[in-house]
Amino acid sequence: MQSVQLKKGVLDLCVLGRLSTGDTYGYDIYQSINKVLGISESTIYPILRKMVNEVYLTTYLQESPDGPPRKYFKITKKGLEMYHKMYQEWQTLVRQVDYLIMR
Repeated sequence: MQSVQLKKGVLDLCVLGRLSTGDTYGYDIYQSINKVLGISESTIYPILRKMVNEVYLTTYLQESPDGPPRKYFKITKKGLEMYHKMYQEWQTLVRQVDYLIMR
């Protein structure tokens, strides 16, 4: 069982990482993260709103064959820069924690 606090700490990184590979809509982001971390759907949407407000993401509507248009999210240059910064910080933290617990 994974700690909720640990998950919360990496969700921004996971969302930006998912969007760094291409534009997609909120439910798709949720599904891809949920497969690995087991989160609730209601967890993703506040993160997406926050990231749009911080200009890490932009949105646009795209027609859907399954119903109404979907809101797609696209990572901005600022968001991509933040993703790379957060990823480097994550890699450093993992190395440091591994060092501490594997001694």
